[in-house]
Amino acid sequence: MYGTWWSLVPPIVAILLALITKEVYVSLFCGVLLGALFTAGFEPWGTFETLFTTMTGSMNLNIVIFDVLLGMIIVLMSQSGGSAAYGNWASAKIKGKRSALFATTVLGMLIFVDDYFNCLTVGSVMRPVTDKFKVSRAKLAYIIDATAAPICIIAPISSWAAAVNSYVPEGSSLTGFQLFLRTIPYNLYALLTILMVILVIAWNMDFGLMKKHEQNAVKGDLFTSGREEFEAMEGASKNVNPNGKVIDLVLPVAVLIVAAVFGMIYTGMQGGATNVIDAFANCDAEMSLIFATMVAVIFMAALYLPRKVITFRKFMGALPEGAKLMVPAILILTFAWTLKGMGDNLGIAEFVRTSVGANATASVVIPAIMFGIALFLGFSTGTSWGTFAILVPIVVSMYSGYDEEMMVISVSAVLAGAVCGDHVSPISDTTIMSSSGAQSNHINHVQTQMQYAMVVAVICVIGYIIAGLSKSWPVALGCSALFLVLTLYVINRLSGQKVSS
Repeated sequence: MYGTWWSLVPPIVAILLALITKEVYVSLFCGVLLGALFTAGFEPWGTFETLFTTMTGSMNLNIVIFDVLLGMIIVLMSQSGGSAAYGNWASAKIKGKRSALFATTVLGMLIFVDDYFNCLTVGSVMRPVTDKFKVSRAKLAYIIDATAAPICIIAPISSWAAAVNSYVPEGSSLTGFQLFLRTIPYNLYALLTILMVILVIAWNMDFGLMKKHEQNAVKGDLFTSGREEFEAMEGASKNVNPNGKVIDLVLPVAVLIVAAVFGMIYTGMQGGATNVIDAFANCDAEMSLIFATMVAVIFMAALYLPRKVITFRKFMGALPEGAKLMVPAILILTFAWTLKGMGDNLGIAEFVRTSVGANATASVVIPAIMFGIALFLGFSTGTSWGTFAILVPIVVSMYSGYDEEMMVISVSAVLAGAVCGDHVSPISDTTIMSSSGAQSNHINHVQTQMQYAMVVAVICVIGYIIAGLSKSWPVALGCSALFLVLTLYVINRLSGQKVSS
């Protein structure tokens, strides 16, 4: 089964079960168990041993620690009254639903350092505001997700840029950072997704399942289903200090961002970088994020305790409360990581390499083909970075010393397809984080985002064919943007809504 199409069966089974049953935990476990059975040749003890060792070997403890600390920060912000104060302030400044959604979008674009940080921070800050204007949690999760990875993958100063840089093999005609910069205008999925978010908000349009969620939200049901998942989370925000101030929210978030940027620069310099750009390219993003959350927690103690915004006992109690807040996300992440580990055991990367080598030929359709392969691999494995690691070296080696512009376009297509696959995958970590940040039912978010993302994906295929023919990013991006505007206009008219100004 190693290196064959069987390697795709476990993740596909997990995804299909999740979409059919809407039970994420059992669906992921079934995929993991199936992968263990395949790996161990259906031998009972070998299956258990494979499952256990793969789970422990695949877990990313750094991300778990970061999630727990960030959960603590979210609880402290809430209990201090900072979130409520910001919500009241924002409500006074924001006069309607459209403004609330635009404010969420802008905040998502500003937090470009890391997608995990983006998802949870934007959700915790903007959720009270969007709730006031009856924005469904599914819509909030979509806005968060659509301004997380798509922003990070076109931001030179981000953990994503560092990851892409590390996957470019030595001897390439371009350095990793040079290649990353040149892929930005060709990254059609990221740029078109941002454009779609802006148009969806500006035109006040919804379609597919999202329309149902928004109609329910108007009636007061922000969840449609899955509210019970977040009763414990809402319980963590009880006994909020009514005297909290906006600075109790804004200052910790600012410290978090500054500390994260500092951590990335410092770890990059420690790794041998001689300038800021190289430092970001070689930083330890996970360690930097843990450092940033720890600094933020210490800062919050200095900000809250002397002013008696929160008692010392409540401050210390925020750590287990934050851990409880993140339990659903951590459980799903653990299963998702294990499922990816099973894919590695079964040689899913080898299967893709073999398939690409057998089917890809030097032609103008290669960028479109690479977009589709990256989308499928990202969807099946739930990881953008894993998809980058598999496909970017292949594409670079295909064009190295032959056609530099086609190499840039094809790498862009891989990055775009990986983010798209990540967006539509129920087992993606950033999709999980977006659901958690918005406190939306995970399957509700997956189903609604999938319909929106596939509109952009179809246009991207056309766009990459144009890019392969023209080798010009203004032509490819301009035509793709025009197609998206026209497509959304038609969908909006067919859904019975009028485009509002």
